[in-house]
Amino acid sequence: MLDSKDLKGLVDLDRGLVSRSIYVDRDLYELELERVFARCWLFLAHESQIPNPGDFVSAYMGEDPVLVVRDSRGKINAFLNTCRHRGMRVCRADAGNAAAFTCTYHGWTYGNDGKLVGVPGYKEYYYEELDMEQWGLVPVAQVDSYKGLIFATFDPEAPLLIEYLGDMAFYLDVTFDRVEGGTELIGGVHKWIMPCNWKFAADNFAGDGYHVPITHISAMKTGFGGSGTDPRDFSKYFSVTTKWGHGFDVFWSSYSTYSAREDVVGQYARAADESIARRLGEARSHIRPGNGNVFPHLSLAVFGEGNRTIRVWHPRGPDKVETWSWVFQDKNAPQEVKDFTRLATERQQAGPASGFEQDDGENWGMCTESSKGVIARRYPMNYTLGLGREGKREEYPGSVALYPSEHNQRGLHGQWAKLMAADSWADVLR
Repeated sequence: MLDSKDLKGLVDLDRGLVSRSIYVDRDLYELELERVFARCWLFLAHESQIPNPGDFVSAYMGEDPVLVVRDSRGKINAFLNTCRHRGMRVCRADAGNAAAFTCTYHGWTYGNDGKLVGVPGYKEYYYEELDMEQWGLVPVAQVDSYKGLIFATFDPEAPLLIEYLGDMAFYLDVTFDRVEGGTELIGGVHKWIMPCNWKFAADNFAGDGYHVPITHISAMKTGFGGSGTDPRDFSKYFSVTTKWGHGFDVFWSSYSTYSAREDVVGQYARAADESIARRLGEARSHIRPGNGNVFPHLSLAVFGEGNRTIRVWHPRGPDKVETWSWVFQDKNAPQEVKDFTRLATERQQAGPASGFEQDDGENWGMCTESSKGVIARRYPMNYTLGLGREGKREEYPGSVALYPSEHNQRGLHGQWAKLMAADSWADVLR
């Protein structure tokens, strides 16, 4: 078992140094499943996936399979997707609608509210002595949603979701509450496995514009990288990290990169820009989000109407991650705009064959592999870019830094280290 001495020095925020061991060590991985993924608020689904009573989707919290279901009364619940009898999954479908879920091993049946409602041989074999009320599906301790995003935590002592999001909500609103009606997922979900640690992916999406003109130069030049904006003009950006390790890259801009178009997409982009000013106020009318990460593993890429993706990084070991990626758009957007967003996002960043994803996956995999060496692990990674140049802006909450900076990454790894060293949320909150 690891103790505090084993964790000390893995993340040195004062010097901007991070040990390579956090990406490859099996013991650290097992501990972070307990202290990060079993403790933090994790993204499960979007409300648009389960609009009706009985609708459900399968998801994960760390390596634990969970079932997210809107019960017959309309309440959204989350349960461990495992039968209380022998542990078989009670639901093997990705999504659907059901009044009840029956385990295919011994036939125990659970209502969509999680209650155990049927046991074969209840009278004959159990003599009616089995306490049905005590053997329902294991509920996730807290479930809540924010602007259509459903989150949950296994820890009953975790702060409320709105407190956990904190200042990050200010920036999420520009993406998920820019127009009346909110957002919805469009199309299906991409799922793929990469041979890398989940933190490399979260680290990148938390705000690493520094890599774009190097890693993605081919995609940019061939037109698979978006609108063609020169990513080296860092004066157009700032980055912000907030409490709990959330981070976002933000454009200094009062308009979408697509608002100059004269077609339906451009018309909609201009209307959305005007809506932001009306709904969210002066400060947020001058910024547009880019890449972001809600700690630990919900990432966003939002660039106008041509790249609107959310994804989660499901850990599958210290050197493996399963990625789930969706495209989203405003629910009330014209169908032509939704079609454009889906196709443009698929081309750039939605799935494993997208222009940017191929580049990133190769980098993260090699970074993980090279960190396994005995000698390599003696040398920490450098996170010093912009160190000591962070600041505050009255109108924009969080710790703000002008580009280029790695203070978003330092925020993410600092929160990881704090959680890893804490025995409970009470320790984290001290």
